[in-house]
Amino acid sequence: MHPFPGDVVAPGDASAPFARVGDWIEAYFRDPRRYPVLSRAKPGDLVAALPSQAPQEGEPFERIFGDFERLVIPGITHWNHPRFFAYFAISSAQVAVLAEALAAALDVNAMLWRTSPAATELEDVTLNWLRQMLGLPDAFHGIVYDTASIGGFTALAAARESLDLDIRTRGMAGRSDLPALRVYVTEHTHSHIEKGAIALGIGRENVVKIPVDEGFAMIPAALAAAIDHDRAAGRRPMCAVATVGTTSTTSSDPVAEIRALTRERGVWLHVDAAYGGPAAILPEFRWLLDGAHEADSLVVNPHKWMFVPIDLSVLYVRDLELLRRTFALVSDVLITPESDVRNYMDYGLQLGRRFRALKLWFVLRTYGVSGLQERLRRHIALAQELAGWIAAEPGWEIAAPHPLSVVCFRHLPPGAPDPAAVDAHNLAVMDAVNAGGEVFLSSTRLYGRVVLRIAIGNERTTRDDVALAWELLRRESRAR
Repeated sequence: MHPFPGDVVAPGDASAPFARVGDWIEAYFRDPRRYPVLSRAKPGDLVAALPSQAPQEGEPFERIFGDFERLVIPGITHWNHPRFFAYFAISSAQVAVLAEALAAALDVNAMLWRTSPAATELEDVTLNWLRQMLGLPDAFHGIVYDTASIGGFTALAAARESLDLDIRTRGMAGRSDLPALRVYVTEHTHSHIEKGAIALGIGRENVVKIPVDEGFAMIPAALAAAIDHDRAAGRRPMCAVATVGTTSTTSSDPVAEIRALTRERGVWLHVDAAYGGPAAILPEFRWLLDGAHEADSLVVNPHKWMFVPIDLSVLYVRDLELLRRTFALVSDVLITPESDVRNYMDYGLQLGRRFRALKLWFVLRTYGVSGLQERLRRHIALAQELAGWIAAEPGWEIAAPHPLSVVCFRHLPPGAPDPAAVDAHNLAVMDAVNAGGEVFLSSTRLYGRVVLRIAIGNERTTRDDVALAWELLRRESRAR
């Protein structure tokens, strides 16, 4: 093994950089609580600390790594921290970090089967395992993407292609024969769907927001009425998006009812189960995806709640050949003699593809189905216990149903001041808690009012961590 450029390495010490990094990672996982969860960095701190130009000559590894510890780490918000409760809490299994390192060392481009057969076939195997774990039917075929945003974009593109409007060849611009294409969501649907509609030329004004009920779930009758109204007006309904585990509250749309009415009307159904989908690994939550069995496409994110390092999202589609037809475009240099293989470059915008399936395979084999189930159950139980504490505390209220591992709530200060003051009070409480560095949580708005969120999803989060967050919230609410 040769030393890294710029290193002066004694005989027998060529592997020292690998050992140094390995020791650091091991120590990081052993005691992540020693770091403040939310970075204390101010805008421009790192820019000011680094040279404005790249070094002319290579530098020793120890100097580079020293700057990583001294300059980079203070600017890190620690998503792998057990007290990271903001957004959707995530965490990386240690074994998956090793798998990621192996994938980086191999550095394969899994664009074609022949450019690394194992990368393609391991993706097939692991996604089939995952499909079975989620209780999804054999008709679904999985493809790995980086995020649900790209998976959702890809599903929308396939939905557009399914309309047989010759958009692949003729495009959309300047066509008098092309009706307005419509996409149906709710105000709680993740914004990547609207972004995808922008990128595909659908336009924001053609993304229709369907009303929700008191549980923040789409109202099927309102969706049916919107589709029928659009069709009568000469517009073309293209895709309805149902969510299993919305970003703000983790509510779930009634997928089975939505599927029935979209099938009747010939509209593509895409299910965004990026967060909530993994819960279907639990028999008691299998119902979450029951209605999705007849969907046209479905996204689930192992990097959210299955302890796989970001990024790894999975899109399942019913019509794999339609997806291939949507994107396949092969130049001469990429033509290969194999005719009975899957070349994953044909199923999305990307040509180059990382060996992402390796880390999912390591996680599934290390934990097994039962190990994953145990961890998910623990997170859900912690969330329910937290919700009980909040509901029992005078002056606090639960703001939304909490079926999974996210709880939305807020504090109502004595005297019940005007709504804007209550919003400002809750934000001040949250900011004060976050400023302490021991925990990190985030907020959202429901019915236009600020509510706080605690999301539990880190493999190493304990009951004590959740209890500390609640105690800090109670303390700061009393101080204001």
